[in-house]
Amino acid sequence: MAAEVDFVNKKEVHLRTLKQSGHVGFDSLPDQLVNKSVQNGFVFNVMCIGETGLGKSTLMDTLFNTSFESTPSPHTLPSVKLKAHTYELQESNVRLKLTICDTVGYGDQINKDDSFKAVVDYIDAQFENYLQEELKIKRSLVTCHDSRIHICLYFICPTGHGLKSLDLVCMKKLDSKVNIIPVIAKADTISKVELQRFKAKIIQELNTNGVHIYQFPTDDETVAETNTSMNSHIPFAVVGSTEFIKVGNKLIRARQYPWGTVQVENETHCDFVKLREMLIRTNMEDMREKTHTRHYELYRQKRLEQMGFSDVDSENKPISFQQTFEAKRSNHLAELQSKEEEVRQMFVQRVKEKEAELKESEKDLHAKFEKLKRDHAEEKRKLEESRKALEEDYLDFQRRKQQLATAHHTLTLGKSKKK
Repeated sequence: MAAEVDFVNKKEVHLRTLKQSGHVGFDSLPDQLVNKSVQNGFVFNVMCIGETGLGKSTLMDTLFNTSFESTPSPHTLPSVKLKAHTYELQESNVRLKLTICDTVGYGDQINKDDSFKAVVDYIDAQFENYLQEELKIKRSLVTCHDSRIHICLYFICPTGHGLKSLDLVCMKKLDSKVNIIPVIAKADTISKVELQRFKAKIIQELNTNGVHIYQFPTDDETVAETNTSMNSHIPFAVVGSTEFIKVGNKLIRARQYPWGTVQVENETHCDFVKLREMLIRTNMEDMREKTHTRHYELYRQKRLEQMGFSDVDSENKPISFQQTFEAKRSNHLAELQSKEEEVRQMFVQRVKEKEAELKESEKDLHAKFEKLKRDHAEEKRKLEESRKALEEDYLDFQRRKQQLATAHHTLTLGKSKKK
């Protein structure tokens, strides 16, 4: 059956266009898809990368017209920490599960060599979580929270002199893992002429260093002209504000200065409106799609290759996932058998070595025992000889004592007779 299916797949498929004699109803599929999507809600995950104090949290509040109540972070953290917060937003009847991930302490350390590592590890961890859910036997991809980052807003310090080496290194590490849109933070601190030169300098440095940033798609005719125009405005020069001032009869977001007012939603003042249009109202779904079809697929391909899976065998012929699994299983079992045999041989060798060691110890102990036995016999013999010599001395002593006693008695008798 498998060979038959492969044969059919290899054939060129010829499609015929047919006409219906009446209305069928599958033209309602787009409406069904919209209704289903609205019912399930949408997920969008944003990562903000930039040095402390560049206005990342303020811009998020401004973009989504709400207050996320984020707390300011200090400049004294020893390393970069990533904090992700998820919020439920609703506009009309559309629900959006928004996750904002902030890089706390980014660029604040004296040694900035590994500042990007925490960011890369976090993005890979979200891909890995999704991959593990995808590889389960009982999957729940619809209900599980998709935490993969869809867009990375990289905040550039408005120095007017170009990108820092940390910016280039970080974006280079991330451009194959996430959609990157560079933004110039606090753009109201530099003049318009400086701003244009700064933008050109940034794009030149990105191109020179081979950093690929996200480009708004131009393949859809309905938005091709707008997106082409917006691509030329990257990086967006943005200003955020949580304050409102009254202009005429309207309350607008703005920043009040002694010399005047910067209106956030005034396109002659900054690119905030352009960023919001492109990020939320026009290309949000494209960013979600590119994250899944490009960045996640690249990560998934590398991870499966690391696991030993491939679409072709050693002869460059197509191979199924099952065949690869069976081959890996066979190799694994053969490897386990080999290791088992190796461990068994090692165990036998160790036992033999231990037996030889024990025999040698036994031989040494036996030799020591024999030596002790001989020493004991020699000591016993010497003691016996000493005992015999002592007994002879004692008998000799007794004999002499007897002789002395006899001689004394005879001498005493002789003296008595003379008297």
